[in-house]
Amino acid sequence: MGSITKRVGSSYSEPKKGDLKIEDIKNVLIIRPNHRLGNQLLLTPIVQEVLNTFPNCTVDLFVKGGVAHPVFQNYKRVNKIIKLPRKPFNNLFKYAKSWFSVKNKKYDLVINGDKNSSSGRLLTQSAKAPFKLFGESTPEIENKYADYEHISKYPIYNLRYFLEKLGVSTSQNKLPLLDIKLTDAEIENGKIILDNLIKNNKKTICIYTNATGNKCYPEIWWETFYNRLKQEYPHYNIIEMLPIENISKINFKAPHFYSKDIREMGSVLRNTAIFIAADNGVMHLASASLVPTVGFFSVTNENKYKPYGNGSFALNTNNTNIDDWFKAIHKILA
Repeated sequence: MGSITKRVGSSYSEPKKGDLKIEDIKNVLIIRPNHRLGNQLLLTPIVQEVLNTFPNCTVDLFVKGGVAHPVFQNYKRVNKIIKLPRKPFNNLFKYAKSWFSVKNKKYDLVINGDKNSSSGRLLTQSAKAPFKLFGESTPEIENKYADYEHISKYPIYNLRYFLEKLGVSTSQNKLPLLDIKLTDAEIENGKIILDNLIKNNKKTICIYTNATGNKCYPEIWWETFYNRLKQEYPHYNIIEMLPIENISKINFKAPHFYSKDIREMGSVLRNTAIFIAADNGVMHLASASLVPTVGFFSVTNENKYKPYGNGSFALNTNNTNIDDWFKAIHKILA
């Protein structure tokens, strides 16, 4: 599909300087047809950038199944979430209906949130809009930003570059962080849940020992890490968030909790001092809950997926050791 669609958008006529006026952008479509929690959380920065840049606009999101509604429920100007079925061949009617809903509405701006998504490129091509970003990069942008590779950041850099070419002054602010916009009431509820679990006033470290496929570290790895964590931080609580499969790589030795509600999960995490996990969707949820987050990477590209902001950082365990990890963790907790 990548080979078939690589030239999609090549016939798009680039707008000219002066064609776009900020106040005229009222309907924006952002496309990211992926159902995974992490990928939908990684979409929150470009949504914020669009809402900040175009004050008169509302945003429609085109996603695949997944959890977009709870992720974006507190984004007041996210108008509509169009959901592509996760298994399109099992529901061709809904699949076709989702595509036609894009073709039947006129947008002012369409943004493909993932340059490597074939369906994203096709949807961007088929949408009715005078301004389109297919996600293409240029050496000029790539060389300008050391962190351009990050999947949450390059759509923002692309948008700013696109606007600059059209003569529109763009924000020089820092890039938006991942953010599910927890309310004060949600955060307070998370504190109640955490207090009932730990029953003391000490600060809390939270770990999550699960991940998908070969991103998941073995039990011996997590046992070694957990024992060192207890040794280094005896004055902290250490708790474990469990996955839906009820798996613990430390054999449930720490107080643990589980929730099916991602906003409730985020509200508990918001009340912790630090969250530590391998690269996975819950790592991005912690980051989007504005918690200092440490992500361990061994098979995926940390420059593309690492948590950022709030003191967060990534550690590649292929070229670092446990002493390096705890030096980095100590910088947050100190």
